[in-house]
Amino acid sequence: MSRTLVGPSDGHAPHDPIPYRTTTRGHNVRVSEHNGGKKSRASRSRMTGRERREQLIGIGRKHFADKGFEGATIEEIASSAGVSKPVVYEHFGGKEGLYAVVVDREIEALLGGVTHALDSGGTSRQLIERAALALLDYVEHNTDGFRILVRDSPAGQATGSFASLMSDISSQVDHILAAQFKKHSLDPKAAPMYAQMLVGMVALTGQWWLDNRKFKKHEVAAHVVNLAWNGLTGLEPKPELTPETLEQG
Repeated sequence: MSRTLVGPSDGHAPHDPIPYRTTTRGHNVRVSEHNGGKKSRASRSRMTGRERREQLIGIGRKHFADKGFEGATIEEIASSAGVSKPVVYEHFGGKEGLYAVVVDREIEALLGGVTHALDSGGTSRQLIERAALALLDYVEHNTDGFRILVRDSPAGQATGSFASLMSDISSQVDHILAAQFKKHSLDPKAAPMYAQMLVGMVALTGQWWLDNRKFKKHEVAAHVVNLAWNGLTGLEPKPELTPETLEQG
């Protein structure tokens, strides 16, 4: 049997009752201090603002990957995090704000990997191989993130779309192709167009590879570069990545 009493000796005001229960011996004891009672407020573990923000970003990332921007709701995200909707609004202002943070992080991760691959040195072919491998590596290890990036962005969002991301990556490939064009007496002004073709081919292949894992990552990269580097008239019968690229991948 439980009842609520005011503990006169523990400094609480009369308007702040403390839950007690009556034992079999007739003693009144605080529920929170005995097995089976609720934990006191002091003993509850609370997340810091930073921890809560990171939790919401991770949960939001999963919901956006599974359902897309339109399908995901603040109610579901808040429920998964065990918080009320106002907490999500407090941190991000709304679903659009949370989505923008998630997309920005994914763009930074993918662009960072490709940039590192292009800055690693080597022959032009090796750089193309490493860039293709970096994108596929992101697809492999950040599947949810890639699914988010390839979905349509919400209406009114000017940046963060998959097309704009691919354009950013293409701009970094321009100089590699321009150097090859000059070497083969081709017009380097066409390099940006070919960079778009190359990056688009790798990106679309990455989308296909999401659900077709019959080929290993390095095999997919080798076939992509085989087509990009040799063209349809010069395909190698059994394409392989160069040993240097395999060592780094």
